[in-house]
Amino acid sequence: MKGPALAPLRDRRFRWYFSSRAVDLLGDIMGSVALVFAVLEVSDSPSALGIVLAAHSIPMVMFVLIGGVLADRFGRTAIIQLSNVTAGVTALAIAALILSGNAEIWQLALLTAVNGVAAAANQPALAGLLPQLAPEGALQQANALNGLLRNISLVVAPALAGALVVGVGPGWAIAINGATYFVSAALLLPIKLPPPPARKGGDSIVKDLRTGWGFFRKTTWLWVIVLAFGMLNALASGGFSTLGPAHAKASEIGIHGWALILSAGAAGLVTTSIVFLRVPLRRPLLYGMLGCAVYAGQMIALGSTTELWVLLIAAFVGGAGIEIFGLGWELAMQEHVPSDMLSRVYSYDMLGSFVAIPVGQLAFGPLGANFGLQRMILIAGVAYFAISLLTLVSRSVRSMTRTPATSTTSVPVS
Repeated sequence: MKGPALAPLRDRRFRWYFSSRAVDLLGDIMGSVALVFAVLEVSDSPSALGIVLAAHSIPMVMFVLIGGVLADRFGRTAIIQLSNVTAGVTALAIAALILSGNAEIWQLALLTAVNGVAAAANQPALAGLLPQLAPEGALQQANALNGLLRNISLVVAPALAGALVVGVGPGWAIAINGATYFVSAALLLPIKLPPPPARKGGDSIVKDLRTGWGFFRKTTWLWVIVLAFGMLNALASGGFSTLGPAHAKASEIGIHGWALILSAGAAGLVTTSIVFLRVPLRRPLLYGMLGCAVYAGQMIALGSTTELWVLLIAAFVGGAGIEIFGLGWELAMQEHVPSDMLSRVYSYDMLGSFVAIPVGQLAFGPLGANFGLQRMILIAGVAYFAISLLTLVSRSVRSMTRTPATSTTSVPVS
């Protein structure tokens, strides 16, 4: 392994982390795609699908702040492992219900809710762990490699899930996802990091939350983007993730075509990740929000046509745009937020960004049924485009530049 692009992989701990994420991502993305069609198999209703998806996101939103505190207090690797084991158990239970033919919507919603609680602990811990493992001076490369891994999984996993759903049914894909959670947890065992900083006797969970909130509300670029993503994620989860597969199944696009659309978007993500292994991203939030505006194009296309070749191009370009935002956001957070509160601040980011997802999932099903699936997808895409550009009114978003990480590496946290 030579050159700065692959520098993080020369670190043994980063390689174990990278292997764990590879297994986790492949199974999780495949399981997520399969779950959508499992629900539509049990109940051919966009509203039922919205209920199951919201059952995951609601507890994730409710408990994500506690998840950030736990990660900063007790060690990020331990919290990730515990949440993975919990998610593995719930995925295997869902698979058993589907394969036995006894699944009902309320059962899927209940088990998915438990998985959402596990995700509430997992996500802030994962976000805070990567900068600890990135070699000095290679933070962008570490994030780009992590993004590349995620995006390759997004190319491979939906196609594999689509083949399994069509060939043997969605239950087997979800069962594989359950097994990958356990393997991913085991691969983190060799990573040894210093323990979290000792807490004073009066340092309660509430105090930790207040500290994180104080930083959040005083940082303009942070709350502006999070506020915007509260609306953007509602539009994407409702307009694209909920109505998209229902529209595909009901039209000539089909299940296989939907899987190809997801894979095309992931191909755009992969291409962008490779580019930014070597090309520095100097203005992370300016270019990131312009990338979000580009991402809206795939919803606008899906709401305007059923020509598969047009949708595949739009998905590829949209994937490239949203990956620019993803990398820019990670760099902004990791270089401008102190390490000892990074998981907590990420949890506030996730709370604000994800809080409206259940609203989108629950609202767009009935809206699509009443006003038309394709029309509502188009409206969501246009609104997404407008909100993305509106964030650039904030000077703190437009003008942010890269800052060498100093405070972010001063306090080791496991």
